[in-house]
Amino acid sequence: MTSLTLNNGISMPQQGLGVFQIPDAAECRQSVLSALETGYRLIDTAACYGNERAVGEAVKRSGLPREAVFLTSKVWIQDAGYEKTLASFEKTLDNLGTDYLDLYLIHMPYGDYHGSWRAMETLLQAGRVRAIGVCNFLPDRLVDLILTHSVVPAVNQIELHPFCQQQALRQVMAAYHIQPMAWAPFAEGQGNLFHHPVLSAIGQAHGKTPAQVVLRWLRQEGIVSIPKSVHPQRIRENWDIEDFTLSPGELTQIRALDQNRSWILDVPNLTEVYRLHNIPVSQ
Repeated sequence: MTSLTLNNGISMPQQGLGVFQIPDAAECRQSVLSALETGYRLIDTAACYGNERAVGEAVKRSGLPREAVFLTSKVWIQDAGYEKTLASFEKTLDNLGTDYLDLYLIHMPYGDYHGSWRAMETLLQAGRVRAIGVCNFLPDRLVDLILTHSVVPAVNQIELHPFCQQQALRQVMAAYHIQPMAWAPFAEGQGNLFHHPVLSAIGQAHGKTPAQVVLRWLRQEGIVSIPKSVHPQRIRENWDIEDFTLSPGELTQIRALDQNRSWILDVPNLTEVYRLHNIPVSQ
């Protein structure tokens, strides 16, 4: 598996397993174990997913040394602010059964995220976390955060798939050497992605599925991806993208699928702001 170097010099695997919407502890543990056995070394969770403890148990059961697994988690909206973020971080470490995180992210650009960022800078300086970043920050709030603090986010985890490629946001991120990390790389199945004619035709040319084509496209675009699955066969299939390369023409075809809008999470939409503020922390 390829790795990328973040803007603070830390190496990060380019593909991992996401565990959003896997609330069942046993199912989550098995998914993480299947991924680690397959070769994945990046696991992405969050305080509001309610499965940090299951992730930590799976990492322990895998027998892998802690330093071999790149663990990412996130602070939720209700825990935004300096003191609340520090307390949430300690609970996350307890849940995961570790004494440090590889990457800690602000989950949403809502609430006192400036206070959260100050807390994360403190944790970074203390060596409690190896890198810090954000999720779902669009250009205005991302640049505001950068201009207000001393540490530039290492990562921005965003909705990113063939139908929502975030080109303008990625240009801003590139200017600050911020690594894009794609959540929902398969658009949660929307847009007929798993049977899309363009992705299917490219896949047939390489003996691959549309899902594998998407992950290979992200790989070649220099984007970290965290596809979620609870099926061992699909977890292995998602991993099996090393033996083919998309041509420049195929990359152009995929880039042409961009509709330049969110399909899943419209961050500035007031309905989403109200909805997300009302989701409790599950840890």
